[in-house]
Amino acid sequence: MAKYEAHLAGNFDDILRTIDSEILRKSMTAHFEDGSDFRMGNTQCAVRVYERYSAIGSNRVSLSVTLFGEQNQHYLSAVTSGGSQAVFFKINTLGEEAFLRQLVSAVQPFQTTG
Repeated sequence: MAKYEAHLAGNFDDILRTIDSEILRKSMTAHFEDGSDFRMGNTQCAVRVYERYSAIGSNRVSLSVTLFGEQNQHYLSAVTSGGSQAVFFKINTLGEEAFLRQLVSAVQPFQTTG
C-alpha cells in the first residue's frame, strides 16, 4: 500500500477532471472502476476508484482517491492496493508506487502548503 495526502487549491471540478484524465491518459491499462459524488451546501466530496495492470508485478493494482473541500480549498487522500503476489506479507509494491506517482504529478499544480 502506498498513500498520498495533500491540500489543494482551485476549482473542485477542474481538479477532479485533471485527476481522471491524467490517470487514464498515462496508463494504457488504467480503467475507471466506479465513483461517488456528494454535495452539501458548498462542501463537495468525490470518491474515485481506478485499476490498472502492473507489468512490474504481473498483477492488477487499484487506486482509491477521495477529494473533499469547499470553495477553493480541498483535501486529497489517495491509497493504492494490490500489486503483491505473496501469501502472508506484502512484497513488490513497485506497481502501486508507480500508479500513485501518476496522481501526484497530476495534482502538483494545485498543491498548497496546507
